[in-house]
Amino acid sequence: MRGGSRIERDLWMARLAVLAVFFLNGFGFASWVVRIPAVQEKLGLGEGLLGVALLGAAVGSLVAMPLAGWMVSRVGSRPVVGVTAFSWPVALVALALAPSLPFLVLSLVFAGMAVGSLDVSMNAQAVAVEKEYRRPIMSSFHAAFSFGGLLGAVVGGLAASAGIGVLPHFVAVAVLTVAATVVAYRALLPASADARQGDDGPAFVWPTRALMGLGIIAFCVLLGEGAMADWSAVYLNDTLETGPGFAAAGYAAFSLAMAVGRLTGDRLMERIGAVRIVRAGAAVSAGGLGISLFAAEPVFALAGFAAAGAGFSIIFPAALSAAGHSDEMAAGPALAAVSSAGYFGFLVGPPSIGFVAELVGLGTALYIVVALSSVIVLLAGSVRSGGAKG
Repeated sequence: MRGGSRIERDLWMARLAVLAVFFLNGFGFASWVVRIPAVQEKLGLGEGLLGVALLGAAVGSLVAMPLAGWMVSRVGSRPVVGVTAFSWPVALVALALAPSLPFLVLSLVFAGMAVGSLDVSMNAQAVAVEKEYRRPIMSSFHAAFSFGGLLGAVVGGLAASAGIGVLPHFVAVAVLTVAATVVAYRALLPASADARQGDDGPAFVWPTRALMGLGIIAFCVLLGEGAMADWSAVYLNDTLETGPGFAAAGYAAFSLAMAVGRLTGDRLMERIGAVRIVRAGAAVSAGGLGISLFAAEPVFALAGFAAAGAGFSIIFPAALSAAGHSDEMAAGPALAAVSSAGYFGFLVGPPSIGFVAELVGLGTALYIVVALSSVIVLLAGSVRSGGAKG
């Protein structure tokens, strides 16, 4: 940290504020995913139509993320965080109010735009804080998102078990989120910290051949994360017939395992090496989730989702680290290319699984995640070729 007690205090407060934004984003996102079965039942949607609706969120995010990146470079991340952090709770309430499939799709488009823009801007703010610290702290922000997701899943599960409707649940989440965001926003770094920093080059470039493997790894792992978020509760509730309260535990198990993995990931990377930890994580995900789907029992399913969370937790940060150390491309464009590939997988994966589930059943469709985890096992060497230490 740079000298001066006041500067250090302001920077510490900015870090806490960014942690809060990540945490609140995870909390709101998990609140939605664990209540998807309730919204699905309310509107009488099958897996295929639900997949169509979820595609709205993908479209909204894909449209909004480049615009958010442009806005961050023009006016700084702080104001963009402010607008999008307040838009997301509004979108959450709109999801609960949707009376039909068309309105649900429109609400999901709006929600996707809010979440996608918030994701871009809060990560940009996190980078600005990390630069001031002059040491790696990015993992802690993403761990905060995971712990927020865990709390959101637990609270959502309790609300579902108690028979609390989706609308009062989401209104409460929105009110608490807005109140906390007001406090956090005041402590964020000013817009001048990162405004116009994107003018030196393009925000997105197509990966070089050396980075293509990292892009595929990012695509596979974030598709798996999106699948766990949107379909774990549906799988437990509909396929295994556990009831909505137990169904919420699926995403909670996934989130807890991922949060713990992110807290310990940096230390494991130093001790074991990037290639080995990526390969091991992908193998844990493929093996644990595959066995649980084959067993088709609720307890095994929870263990499988936890295995997926633990396995996935380290893979995406490792891919980004390797991209940032690439010798063939500047860090910024390399990170943008690999991140874009990953988020594309996160956005298109859940709707695609919904379409496949309509044909073969959700339990079989989730084997797509197992297959893509196996692909990561095969491509783990790309982490070394990207520049990371093996």
